[in-house]
Amino acid sequence: MKPFTKLNGLVAPLDRANVDTDAIIPKQFLKSIKRAGFGPYAFDEWRYLDRGEPDMDCAQRPRNPDFVLNQPRYLGASILLARENFGCGSSREHAPWALEDYGFRAIIAPSFADIFFSNCFKNGILPIILAAEVVDRLFTETAQHEGYRLEIDLAAQTVRTPQGETLVFAVDEERKHRLLNGLDEIGLTLQHTQAIKDYEARRRAEVPWLFR
Repeated sequence: MKPFTKLNGLVAPLDRANVDTDAIIPKQFLKSIKRAGFGPYAFDEWRYLDRGEPDMDCAQRPRNPDFVLNQPRYLGASILLARENFGCGSSREHAPWALEDYGFRAIIAPSFADIFFSNCFKNGILPIILAAEVVDRLFTETAQHEGYRLEIDLAAQTVRTPQGETLVFAVDEERKHRLLNGLDEIGLTLQHTQAIKDYEARRRAEVPWLFR
């Protein structure tokens, strides 16, 4: 998992509340567990004018010109600005896989669905909760200024606007540690490799018949 320390990123505004995980990555794309390759299908039903299926060449598909991520000014965005209850619905981990593969490293919203919120930290995405009135203001500023960018500092737990305003966000210390160091659950386990080997050697000596 890629560490998250600081990010200076272009902001894309998704002005919809209660965006569920089926909208983020529709069910027909859940056949793979490789984690990669889901970016072209993120927000598939909103992004394209036809129905998407696995292994389609998305470069040849007709795009919805009204969908925000298809607008040229938001191409290359790495920060998604969203409304309340983002990531609700099913607990599919493919949703953060698709967003990360698309290029998003952070999501800012007034609230998130609990399981999606947790899954983001496990997959290298920083979900940031800010007050609804602050998010409203960020939506306005993003719309008014093309190329609107934010600076995020995870260690300091701050979001800095182009106007120089510093917004502070809360984050669990353990989750913060994992993101800063690029540690998913497998990475955390591998930190204890020697202890695991020692335990296995001890068990082999204590109950050798289990290893025959």
